[in-house]
Amino acid sequence: MTSSSPAIDAPEIGAALSGLRAQPPLVQCLTNIVVAQWTANVLLAVGAAPAMVDNPREAAEFAPIASGVLVNLGTPYDDTSDAMTAAASAAAAAGTPWVLDPVAAGGLRWRTGLALELLRSSPTIVRGNASEIMALAGGAGGKGVDSTDSPEAALAAAQEIARTFGTVVAVSGPVDHLTDGERTVRIANGHPWMTQVTGVGCALGALMAAFAGSADPLTAAASATAVLTVAADRAAAVSQGPGSFAVSLLDELAALTPDSLVAAVRVA
Repeated sequence: MTSSSPAIDAPEIGAALSGLRAQPPLVQCLTNIVVAQWTANVLLAVGAAPAMVDNPREAAEFAPIASGVLVNLGTPYDDTSDAMTAAASAAAAAGTPWVLDPVAAGGLRWRTGLALELLRSSPTIVRGNASEIMALAGGAGGKGVDSTDSPEAALAAAQEIARTFGTVVAVSGPVDHLTDGERTVRIANGHPWMTQVTGVGCALGALMAAFAGSADPLTAAASATAVLTVAADRAAAVSQGPGSFAVSLLDELAALTPDSLVAAVRVA
C-alpha cells in the first residue's frame, strides 16, 4: 500500500455486503465438478444467485447477462476449457467482471497453459494460493492444489501480475494478501478447518465474482475474503470438527450482518 492510496477499511467492506444484498448478483460459475454444489450453496447463503452455465454452447451467451463470472480450473476438460475461454472473452467484451482461479497452476503443463491464456484475457480478479500465483509469474507451482509457499512470499509476484495485466490479485493463506499492484490489503481472519472442507477456496472465487458486480475489484476481493473468513471464525466457535464446521459455515454466511462483519474483520 502507498501513502497516497489508502487500504480498504472495515466500513467499506460492510457497505459492500449491504450493496450485494440490496441487489443480489447473478453469478455464472464455470467451476470444477468437486465443488459445484458447495459453491452454489455458499453463494445462496450470502444472498447471491448461482448459475452453473459451463458448456461451450451457452457460456459465452450467458456471460453478458451475469453480474459476475467465475472461471475455476479445478477439473478442466476439453469442453469446459472451451467454455471458459469463450465466457472470459464474452465477459471482457461486455464489461462483465470475471474471476480467474488457476487451480494447481504450475504443476501440469496443459492446465498451466490454459491459466496463462485466460490471464491474457484480462480477468478482473485472480484468486489463488501462493504457489498458484507464483506459477503464473513463472514459478514451479505447489503440491497439487496445496500451496508450498506463503502469501508473503508471493506478494511481489502478485503485484507484478496485477500491474502487467491490469487486474487485482488475491493470494489466499493464513493472512490473505490482496493487491491491485499499488495498494495491498491484508485480512487476518479465518480458521484452519477452512482447508479441511473441499471447495472453500473455490467458493471464495465465486464470492469475489458476486461482489465484483457492485464494487470495484479490490473492494470486491477484500469484501469476499472478509465475509468468508469472518463467517469461518464464527462457524468454528460452534463446531466440533470439519463436518459440523461446513454446515455451520453456511449458517454463519447467511446470518452475517454488515455491522457484525465490520466489528470482526481484521483488515490492514
